[in-house]
Amino acid sequence: MNEPEKLSRTIWVGVGLVIVLLCLSFVLSRVRERPVAKTKLPVIGQIADFTLTNQFNQPVALADLRGKVWVADIIFTSCAGPCPRMMRQMRSLQEALPKTSGAKLVTLTTHADVDTPEVLKKYGEKYNADFHQWLLLTGDKVQIANLGIDSLKLTAVEKKPEERTDPADLFIHSTIFVLVDKQARLRGIYETGGENVEWDVVKKDLLAAIAQLEREP
Repeated sequence: MNEPEKLSRTIWVGVGLVIVLLCLSFVLSRVRERPVAKTKLPVIGQIADFTLTNQFNQPVALADLRGKVWVADIIFTSCAGPCPRMMRQMRSLQEALPKTSGAKLVTLTTHADVDTPEVLKKYGEKYNADFHQWLLLTGDKVQIANLGIDSLKLTAVEKKPEERTDPADLFIHSTIFVLVDKQARLRGIYETGGENVEWDVVKKDLLAAIAQLEREP
């Protein structure tokens, strides 16, 4: 083979290698861009039927939330402990939800005797709650307990008078947010407090889980 032929073959081999490398680079870039499949969220339990009262003194039943993904927690308005932080976190979640999301936020009170619809409305306004999206619920104590403790796995225990450190120290309650799907099934539990908890990370996980559940039938 003469020199010109050798040179020509070398050039074509080089061009071929460049094309192969470009194709390989393109394929790898597409693989990296492909969203990682989300792990299917487990079904923890079924939410039992309930009827409570919202901040506008209107009844809210489980049927009103079917077909919606929702996040719930439990607080009381005179709480001087974690409740203000939890309300700020729920507001932060409210603000971070896409405008296209139909997700609802649900806050239960542990202190139904004091936290009337009017009190809850003022409390929600204090935290800039969007009442089209965020429901603050009170009502029958038994139904609150059935929903909060039995169905949503939230904890709320009234302290004995001798155990209270101040007049506002009324309840021991969980600081978790829980996630419910369109079929009224409990699908996630998220801790919002504690020294090892980073709210921004929790919020990111919650937003991703909400989006995942909203894509489910």
